[in-house]
Amino acid sequence: MPPSGKAVKKAGKARPAGDKKRGRRRKRRETFGVYIYKVLKQVHPDTGVSSKAMGIMNSFVNDIFERIAAESSRLANYNKRSTISSREIQTAVRLLLPGELAKHAVSEGTKAVTIGQVWSTGRGLDSS
Repeated sequence: MPPSGKAVKKAGKARPAGDKKRGRRRKRRETFGVYIYKVLKQVHPDTGVSSKAMGIMNSFVNDIFERIAAESSRLANYNKRSTISSREIQTAVRLLLPGELAKHAVSEGTKAVTIGQVWSTGRGLDSS
């Protein structure tokens, strides 16, 4: 224990003359904005989107994602499985989305998974 009950001050690292202390880096916020924008440009190339509308769309995508994840988890639990597969996701989409919207979502999802499998095996566009 130091004399007189005061704490001993530890020596910090010396900084070079031109080196200034930087402020804390802000944490990056991950959003679906880039992807929403890409889809918008595919569907309506001449249409823009405001930042407020982008925020609403981002909230919507996050909400749907969480609902599908929760429902898939529940389905895996009911079937005593520890892994969520594409089958659980497909069933969750069928349960969550109404009628025709569910059919379109399932067909688009199946198409995306099939194309992903083709690209991952190296049998993309340039291979015969």
